[in-house]
Amino acid sequence: MRERLPPGRPKASAAFDPEPPVGGEPASPPPWRGAGGGDHEAAGSVLAFDFGVKRIGVAIGTQLGGGRTGPARALTTIDSEANDARFAAIAALIAEWQPVRLLVGRPLNEDGSPHEMTARCERFANQLRGRFRLPVEDVDERFSSTEADANLRQQGLSWQQRKTQVDAEAAFIILQSWSDIHAHSHATA
Repeated sequence: MRERLPPGRPKASAAFDPEPPVGGEPASPPPWRGAGGGDHEAAGSVLAFDFGVKRIGVAIGTQLGGGRTGPARALTTIDSEANDARFAAIAALIAEWQPVRLLVGRPLNEDGSPHEMTARCERFANQLRGRFRLPVEDVDERFSSTEADANLRQQGLSWQQRKTQVDAEAAFIILQSWSDIHAHSHATA
């Protein structure tokens, strides 16, 4: 089971380097910058997004390669409806964390049919691909916000506290779901 990290930056370890590279640039070009358009097994950080009309939740995790994933945690919430401000905040996160992959929650109805937000989330994913030239994967996010609210409620947070954290927590659940599926697909391969 993956370790859930507390808010704030965890201590550095071999599995998860929470600090961005010194000077903002990696020592060597990330593997996804090669001619192949992205290495599915590239090790490095992964950013997950829970897209909403008013806010975007963000979580950070680690892809270790070989189907293994490292610790993950809710990172932040981008609290803006303006696209320029949203993408500026995302650009800053990408510059800081140097991710090898981005994940976007794809909302679906319980029966798997498209949700009213599905097309908007797909458009957001396409915008991320176009702007940042990183691999972007859609992840089924059914019930992620409900689960996120329940998790925060279990921690004893008031509704006001939950409101400020639920989107980032939902992004963490999206990342955790991707991690579980990613590990399972490698275990059965």
